[in-house]
Amino acid sequence: MINEKIRNIAIIAHVDHGKTSLVDALLKQGSVFRDNQAVEERVMDSNALERERGITILSKNCSCIYDGVKINIIDTPGHADFGGEVERVLKMVDGVLLVVDAFEGPMPQTRFVLERALALNLKVVVVVNKCDRPDARPNEVVDEVLELFMDLDANDEQLDSPFVFASARNGVASLKADQIGQDMQPLFKTILSHIPAPSGEENAPSQMLVSSAEHNEYVGKLAVGKISRGSLTVGQSVVLCNYHDQKKMLRSKIVSLFVFEGLKKTPVQKVEMGDIACVAGLEDVQIGDTICDPTLIEPVEFVKIAEPSVEMTFMVNDSPFAGKEGKFVTSRHLRDRLYKEAVKDLSLRVADGETAERFKVCGRGEMHLSILIENMRRDGYEFQVSMPKVLIKTINGVKCEPVDRLYLDVPEDCTGIVMQKMGVRKGELVGMTPHGKRMKMEFTIPSRGLFGFKSELLTDTRGEGIINSIFFEYQPWKGEIKRREYGSLIAHENGEAVVYGLFNAQERGDLFIGAGTAVYAGMVVGRNPKGDDIVVNVCKKKHLSNCRASGSDDALRLTPPIKMSLEDAIEFLADDEILEVTPKSMRIRKIILDHNMRLREKGKLLRGEA
Repeated sequence: MINEKIRNIAIIAHVDHGKTSLVDALLKQGSVFRDNQAVEERVMDSNALERERGITILSKNCSCIYDGVKINIIDTPGHADFGGEVERVLKMVDGVLLVVDAFEGPMPQTRFVLERALALNLKVVVVVNKCDRPDARPNEVVDEVLELFMDLDANDEQLDSPFVFASARNGVASLKADQIGQDMQPLFKTILSHIPAPSGEENAPSQMLVSSAEHNEYVGKLAVGKISRGSLTVGQSVVLCNYHDQKKMLRSKIVSLFVFEGLKKTPVQKVEMGDIACVAGLEDVQIGDTICDPTLIEPVEFVKIAEPSVEMTFMVNDSPFAGKEGKFVTSRHLRDRLYKEAVKDLSLRVADGETAERFKVCGRGEMHLSILIENMRRDGYEFQVSMPKVLIKTINGVKCEPVDRLYLDVPEDCTGIVMQKMGVRKGELVGMTPHGKRMKMEFTIPSRGLFGFKSELLTDTRGEGIINSIFFEYQPWKGEIKRREYGSLIAHENGEAVVYGLFNAQERGDLFIGAGTAVYAGMVVGRNPKGDDIVVNVCKKKHLSNCRASGSDDALRLTPPIKMSLEDAIEFLADDEILEVTPKSMRIRKIILDHNMRLREKGKLLRGEA
């Protein structure tokens, strides 16, 4: 049985190639909004952090109607760190729109998401987006995409995938590279003709794979997935089972059912085969579970999500300022939040640490974990995190580490400094391609060699460098890599930073704080470019006397402090430092706050006693 009234598609692409803008255009022309309705840009990026950063972090569902056919659309993230979001939702769809920038062409994440789609034998429609760019080169990009298909061993049917040329921002599409369309109709027609309608047994016992999970404060957990067999109705008794956990057999009952209409979830009494539904009332449901009718229990195989490669330790805040700014500060609060996050995000691994106040959190990359940290601090959590470390594996008795493929696009005159930095970080050149006055470079580099590299690249290339990386494979350990070239300026005592103390301290390096900032002994207040840690007294006041000298009362001039973002602060951390995160502040500090104790521990390490 084929349900011709439905099409299920996912929109996949590299970061910033226009997926969310394309969804905007499809929704506006797909009978979702009134003609006079005001609609903001990137309407699918509903999360505040997504709107601020201009990236998609979470996969989201919506739908539109064209020519009487309901098109369920899933907008997916483009950043490699959120690849797990893409992998799990592809089981819900029958085809994908592969969006490629008309100037940049296929990028690292384009290869990753296309490889996943071809492995599941999904039909592909290639959308060459941003054709209105003055530097657009759609014909060359088509050739590059076809080369990518061949590299990924696509079959003849996949190589015949149709190409649509669009400007998502202007809401137009065309089937010819040299023509500007009037609207998105060519894309809608291509979707209906090329993407197959969902098929399955309409009258058989129910079966639905849970590919995503949401939380609603009124109805609790919502399981999202495509009904592959039969139908679901409100009040129906079901069994939860799992392909990878044969022992899981949980009886439950469907309390509510929702389908996606536009951007909203609409409650319904029944959902037919082939549609994407939200099921409420199954509190023990997890992503990867199958909802089955009790008369025929058959779990559906779920895609194995790629393993995380970076680990950080989350700890209860024990600094002198602990508990002053956060709402949730205890280990119980921290533990509950992290384990709840691990249920929603399959790319995240959470485990208890050596003590009750420490938790090991593994993710796909620095950005993946920094987004989690930022969301938690916005929700009122106060905690500390350690320096990120890569996960080491022993393969055939050999110590191995994760290696990334790194793609750089830099000005031609910056090639030398980039090659020098890559050599220090154990990067190996794979290929170089001149591109006008710029150079495209490809390296393989240990994942740990990328920590802190982005900010260095932007400095070295005067802000013109473009960096993209994606996990490649595990390779034998490459040896030691010096993480940073500078040391820390460390506060000597508790108190408030004053101008006189800061003026003397800034001679030693660059400061992170200004006058009036509360500090404590052991807190990092700046960086020393010479590489050693130095203790400075930023709270020191000028000694008052009744003697006066020429020039002694001149105004002291302070250099503006460096304002660090969360990613900058994580990249800065050394082995003996941690980052204190609260809803209002971020403070880098030494693990051992007392200066004399730090010196004793350092002495023990040098003597080999620790």
